[in-house]
Amino acid sequence: MYDFVIYLVIAVEVIIFIYFLFLNGSYTILTFLSLINIRGQLAVASSQYIDELSTGVFYRPISVLVPAFNEEKTIISSVSNLLTLNFPEYEIVVINDGSTDDTLSLMIAKFDMMEIERPLSLKLHHEPIRAQYVSLSHPNLFLIDKENGGKSDALNVGINASRYPLFCSMDADSLLESDALLRASKLFVEDREVIATGGIIRVLNGCTVENGKITSVRAPKRALECFQSVEYIRGFLTGRTSWNAFNSLLIISGAFGIFRKDMIQAIGGYRKSVGEDMDLVVRLHRHCNKEKIRYKILFVPDPVCWTQVPSDYRSLLKQRNRWHRGLIDSLRFSRGMSLNPRYGKVGLVGVPYFLLVEAFGPTIEFAGYFSFVFFFFFGYISRDFALLFLLLSVLWGTWLNIGSILLDNLIYRRYHSVWDLLKLSFFGLIEFIGYRQLIVVERLIATFTFWKTEWGKAHRQEIKDDIPQEAN
Repeated sequence: MYDFVIYLVIAVEVIIFIYFLFLNGSYTILTFLSLINIRGQLAVASSQYIDELSTGVFYRPISVLVPAFNEEKTIISSVSNLLTLNFPEYEIVVINDGSTDDTLSLMIAKFDMMEIERPLSLKLHHEPIRAQYVSLSHPNLFLIDKENGGKSDALNVGINASRYPLFCSMDADSLLESDALLRASKLFVEDREVIATGGIIRVLNGCTVENGKITSVRAPKRALECFQSVEYIRGFLTGRTSWNAFNSLLIISGAFGIFRKDMIQAIGGYRKSVGEDMDLVVRLHRHCNKEKIRYKILFVPDPVCWTQVPSDYRSLLKQRNRWHRGLIDSLRFSRGMSLNPRYGKVGLVGVPYFLLVEAFGPTIEFAGYFSFVFFFFFGYISRDFALLFLLLSVLWGTWLNIGSILLDNLIYRRYHSVWDLLKLSFFGLIEFIGYRQLIVVERLIATFTFWKTEWGKAHRQEIKDDIPQEAN
């Protein structure tokens, strides 16, 4: 019996160590691939080139879709921001998804909206529409009031109502930089095979907003928000850009993504899911490979969308639980793609990686934490091995965090204050003391409750518009 326990301990140690090397090694490789990809894209995305796009004819008009459910605290700032975008031809379609607060009345009053009859396409199914409105002061701003059906349903309404060949999905608590649409949509003009693109998401908390625009980029004040800032920087630098090389990008954030409308209509629009953003992209991959359509789904590193992150632990855990349930639901729905040569690189590389690292990762990581502590206290592993493994994991993880922060700022130069960089680096250093374990446990819970469909809406903060006061 004693020999069996020893062999079991050794087997567990080997499995955990191999997984640890695979996980951190893949993150390191993806980071270097991201840097190569970013350098190539930024070389052709100069400010002069973007200005030429905005004044020339080489663009495709876009419909910006903003689903909103109980967004009274953020909707006015978000729409005001969208009205100032630098883009030659676009419309904004806000879809009020049966809100029970003042979202609808605030929109009507603020933007001087009048009820109209506007023809809609009937290609995608959705819940009934109550009324449609157009702004008298902004002719490209429309509002649709519908019965509640969820975010996917609201986006399907927006697609049916949209007039242009491209659409951009937005969250109602987010702000776009003025040239974000131009930077994200230029690939549709340069390469006819592109069917979807996504931009980078950055944390709005802590920044200064004036007249719907970000005027000062600062690190958040609260520790919980700083931890998330580190996650976003690392995740988008290593978890999105590098997949361009394999054409295996499986997720475009629901906060900011641009799609060819005809392709979304071809797959039946958004499917009802708590992870509608990833589900849509995975189904696009599946459809194009199945129908032998040449296509590209790309992450674009320079357009920026600023979004609110949860400021309390309850909202954060609800969000991460929903994200993980959505990921599992998306992979489960398209499970026939995994290790299937019919789906090319995305089937052989992208889907298996997301299954092993993202879907099963929390279970393996939690088992690693538990077994490490258990075996150490019962004397099955030596103190020297335990300290060496702990030191290696912390140093490697810290390098990935701090390296991502410094490289991100070296490339994009968003944070101008040294104090902000030091602050984020500090939280990147201590992320492994409690915060990471908390997220792992919540994702583990989601793994065993993936069938639940509750959305778990996070608490919203008002986007404070610091409009300068005129001197007396």
